[in-house]
Amino acid sequence: MEEIDIPSYFICPISLQIMKDPVTAITGITYDRESIEQWLLTADDVVCPATKQPLPRDSDLTPNHTLRRLIQAWCTANADCGIDRIPTPKSPLSMSHVLKLHRQLNIPQLSLSALKLIDVLANENEKNRKCMAEAGTAKAMVAVIVKCFEESRLLGLEEAFRVLHLTWKPSLDNIRVVKENFDLIESILWILQVDHKDDEIEIETSVVLKQFAVLVLKTIIDVASSSLLERLHNNFFYVTVKMLRDDHISEQGIKTMLHILIDLCPWGRNRIKIIEAGAVHELIELELGQPGKHVTELIFCLLAHLCACADGRAQLVKHAVGIALVSKRILRVSPGTDDRAVQVLALIARYSGTDEVLGEMLMVGGVAKLCMVIQASCQDYVKRKAREILRLHNNAWTSSPCIGVYLFTKFA
Repeated sequence: MEEIDIPSYFICPISLQIMKDPVTAITGITYDRESIEQWLLTADDVVCPATKQPLPRDSDLTPNHTLRRLIQAWCTANADCGIDRIPTPKSPLSMSHVLKLHRQLNIPQLSLSALKLIDVLANENEKNRKCMAEAGTAKAMVAVIVKCFEESRLLGLEEAFRVLHLTWKPSLDNIRVVKENFDLIESILWILQVDHKDDEIEIETSVVLKQFAVLVLKTIIDVASSSLLERLHNNFFYVTVKMLRDDHISEQGIKTMLHILIDLCPWGRNRIKIIEAGAVHELIELELGQPGKHVTELIFCLLAHLCACADGRAQLVKHAVGIALVSKRILRVSPGTDDRAVQVLALIARYSGTDEVLGEMLMVGGVAKLCMVIQASCQDYVKRKAREILRLHNNAWTSSPCIGVYLFTKFA
């Protein structure tokens, strides 16, 4: 087949391909829209690729309709040579169109179709999401979610949560909407308790819906007021802790839920509420399933928070493999896990060190692990913590044949 000579001004200077949607930057150079928008979004030094002149990230890009029509006509003329015709690109999403869709959300016969279209647009590209964020789409989605909760209606919730996640920006208006919004919290708890066998929703939809609900919950907790965080009800913690053992939640979902519980620990009586929800037992069971490294690090971070309370230590000691599991993970996962695990043992040894507990620490290898920490290439502060534990109960452990006396005489 004869080689086709493509006019040079049809070629994008970035992609070196025929332009599908030519736009002209403020420097006067024309690029394909997708290529220049990606450049503006990701380049470290934002300059015009052709002229090297400064180019603002929010630079206006003017559609070059004349060039686009020339390219389309050329493609049509060369169709017999295997050149595909380039379709007319869709017009960029406008603020007025987004606001119109927001109004349609309040019209019963149009609301679902408007919501589905908003979902499609949000998934299309980053530019659409930016436009929707500026138009207040996140606020509109919060209203949809709360309304569905009030009406006990699941239809449309997956789209609403996905759009809220995609278009969320921590703007003052958005924060104002969610920072004290107990109705939104209750809506999310309702979603997290949806039964997979519910006739109104398929299992795949339920799983996806819960995944997005967890992500949105993390977003809310990040910006919520201290008043809201301190006044969360016990049911909130029972539901979130229960999610840790949900067979359908992904590893990312588990990590997000663990982050949420860790972030809530410092506020009010939240640590006690988390403990009362059975979190210590669930964390141990979750760790017994041998999750990934990052999940283990988060589990031990939360355990360290909870074991600062007497009830948390009591639950860990009560579990048949609690002390053994903590001891076993030392020097096997990561420096962060070592730190938290030694911290947990330190709290138990200092505040819950009964003869029975000290005997268990010795029997399951916890004391031996502390001796190994002192000799390993751990951080100095972790070694100091291990030494403090050994010194604290030196008399209880030195007589044991399980531990070489030289270790205590040398390090304790």
